[in-house]
Amino acid sequence: MSLSHSPATTRRIALVVVDLQNDFLAPEGAYARGNTVSPEALLLPQRLAPVAEAVKHHHGMVAASLFTLWPDAEGQPMISPHLLERRPFLRAGDFAPGSWGQANVAAIAPWVDVSVCKVAYSAFFNTQLDWVLRRAGVDTVVVCGIVTNGGVASTVRDAHMRDYRTVVLSDGCATFSEAAHQAALTDMASVAEVMTCAQFLTTL
Repeated sequence: MSLSHSPATTRRIALVVVDLQNDFLAPEGAYARGNTVSPEALLLPQRLAPVAEAVKHHHGMVAASLFTLWPDAEGQPMISPHLLERRPFLRAGDFAPGSWGQANVAAIAPWVDVSVCKVAYSAFFNTQLDWVLRRAGVDTVVVCGIVTNGGVASTVRDAHMRDYRTVVLSDGCATFSEAAHQAALTDMASVAEVMTCAQFLTTL
C-alpha cells in the first residue's frame, strides 16, 4: 500500500492528531505536574504543525482527539481504575471538557478543523470521528500524536478495521521509550503504511 499509487485527485486525506493536548504536554499541564512527560512527545507539536498546514493547503482535513475526564454529579473526574492506578496525580479539573488543559496545544490548534472528545485510547471509540470523516468524504487517514503504543496504535487499528487507507507517521508520534516506539511501529506496519513526515509531504 502506497500513497504514491493513488493520485491526490482521487483521495481525500485526513490528518488525525491524537491527544496533543496541554494537560499532556504543557509545562503547566497535569502530566508535567505528575512528572510523566515523554521528552520525545514535546518535540511533536512543532514537527507536526507544518504537516497539518500542508494537509490544509491540499484541501485535506485535520481532526484531533481530545482525551477527556468527564465530571460526575459532584464535579469529580470519572477516571477509570486502570488509569488512576497508573496516574494517581490526576485530579479535578484535569482534562475537563472545555478547559485549557483539555485543549489542543497552541502549535496545532490553528490547523484543526474538528476535535472529538474521547475517553479511551482510540480516537474512534465512542466518538463521532468516523461519522465526520465519512461525511467529509475521507478515504485516507494519516495518524500521529501520542502515545505510539497507546492512542496512536489503537486509532490506527480502528481506522484499518473501518476500511480507511491508513498511514502512521513514524516521527510524528512518540512514547516513553524508543524500544516501545519501534515495536509499535513494527506492529502497525501490518495494517498501515509507515512513513516519516517528510516522506508523507512528498505524496501530497
